[in-house]
Amino acid sequence: VAGMSLVNNTVPGICEGFLMKKRKYPLRGWHKRYFVLDKGVLKYSKTQQDIVRGKIHCALDVSLAVMSVNRKSKRIDLDAGDSLYHVKVCICTTKNVIVVVIDVVNHYSSSGCPLHSVSLSSDSSDESYCTVCQDQQATPSQDRKLNRTPSVTDCTAEYFDASEVICENLSENETSDESGLSNVTTSNSEPEEGHTGVSSTNDLASNAQVNGRRSVLPAHSTDNSHIGILTILYNNIGKDLSRVSMPVALNEPLSLLQRVSEELEYSELLDIANHTDDPFERMVYVAAFSISGYAWASWRNRYKPFNPVLGETYENVREDHGFRYIAEQVSHHPPLSACHAESDNFSFWQDQRWKNKFWGKSVEIVSTGMVNVTLPNYGDHYEWNKAVTCIHNVFSQQRSLEHYGDIVIRNLNNNECTCKITFVKSRYWGDENSKNEVQGTVLDRAGRVLHRFGGSWHEGIFCDTLPNPQCIWKPNPQPDDYFDYYGFSQYARELNELTPDIKNKLPPTDTRFRPDQRLLEDGKVEEADKRKDEIEEKQRERRKAMTKKGEEHVPRFFVKTIDHAGREVWVTNGTYWKIRENPGFASTENLDLWC
Repeated sequence: VAGMSLVNNTVPGICEGFLMKKRKYPLRGWHKRYFVLDKGVLKYSKTQQDIVRGKIHCALDVSLAVMSVNRKSKRIDLDAGDSLYHVKVCICTTKNVIVVVIDVVNHYSSSGCPLHSVSLSSDSSDESYCTVCQDQQATPSQDRKLNRTPSVTDCTAEYFDASEVICENLSENETSDESGLSNVTTSNSEPEEGHTGVSSTNDLASNAQVNGRRSVLPAHSTDNSHIGILTILYNNIGKDLSRVSMPVALNEPLSLLQRVSEELEYSELLDIANHTDDPFERMVYVAAFSISGYAWASWRNRYKPFNPVLGETYENVREDHGFRYIAEQVSHHPPLSACHAESDNFSFWQDQRWKNKFWGKSVEIVSTGMVNVTLPNYGDHYEWNKAVTCIHNVFSQQRSLEHYGDIVIRNLNNNECTCKITFVKSRYWGDENSKNEVQGTVLDRAGRVLHRFGGSWHEGIFCDTLPNPQCIWKPNPQPDDYFDYYGFSQYARELNELTPDIKNKLPPTDTRFRPDQRLLEDGKVEEADKRKDEIEEKQRERRKAMTKKGEEHVPRFFVKTIDHAGREVWVTNGTYWKIRENPGFASTENLDLWC
């Protein structure tokens, strides 16, 4: 590449030029950006002129970063804890470029010492870097009110009745292409002294109650500060963490099937949507529901859920919310959880394929399944993707969790309107007022913006384009003792409760019967670890036996089909509630999952 040179075979201290950077939106390709590496600090902008003018998009000290390299794809991943870069040299450039870039970054990552200045093709007119994808076009708005999105502060109490709010333009934010929820972290919470756990009905009944349900767990959060997470993860950099066995003390006493059911905590938003005649206002409430499913994450960055074993199920009947929910683990590798919920006002279903990645200081998961909701009063069928979730600084007590990326909601039965939601990626120099920011728009079929809404996914969403400007969603108050109980909300504390009225109605595959999870909830960590190993070994033996016979696992309550876009999806086969009613699961043949 023109302008590329090394002096005395040493690594240059200043290296600048164009590289391809992962685009703003997940899985949307790459764009060309001008990078400068100077005295161990890597910064970038759109052009060299922007760098000179001080218009810097982001900067990181590479001496504090962890680097992973894929030389075949000429890609570099830099994880600095608070920020995550994915850059690569275009396939059109010479092979030497990626070697130089790696050597430069690697040098600073290990020593942080400045050396000799070299330029890496700073000619912005050089077209040898391949075609760059165009940014998405701006959408025209109807009036001045629609030219901005409500800010985070619009969801605080003093702004609930405000009709005019000012919001600064969003700066560019980038995400990686492999992302998601944290599967690792530590806790300094101590077990309740002398507590032996509870398992009897009388003990459960003695716990504090909220609306007839327990408000505390049998034991406090486990202490996992002694676990060498660093060693576990560094031995698995770049790997799918779902295949890595973790100590049970890193878990919270809920399975992934139960955690997915938490997305229905604010199902009343769908109840409202099903009685809202205006299709554009209806979309606002559906959008608020899609955002509300992330609220739990603000308090839950210390532990991971149990990975369900193949065939594991979970039932959640909520008379207080008017819905019933069933989930099943239909695939183990790749992990795939399917669920379905129904009420008089909506149906909700999804199958989710989570992919975990550890980048050095951050853990991500990307979910590739689609969420579906139907509203019977209007014949609507909404579909949307999920945002990316990431835990930064996983080894620090200052770890943080964020969601980022775009969600697009479409009505498959009516193209009258669509909705785009952006979970704004935070910047380490940003203030607390913009933390966890969400911005959204509802557009008609011509692309005109009819509603704008905004706020934060952990505090609430405000919409001032409705006839009555209002906060359309706000999360329930967190219990004062949330830190002592895994960061669980009141809703989460109820999910694993096993009471006499439902115990005999559940299939034995229900996650509430899972012994390692129950032992962890009771504070018996060593016993839980032993049972977890036994359950995982039993699953491996079952898989080997089926392979030897040439058999494949057949999910019991979900069936594979093809959706409107030609994708393989798992949907309910409609048998769960029928079997539960008659003849009852005790009268049927069930999988033996637990030891």
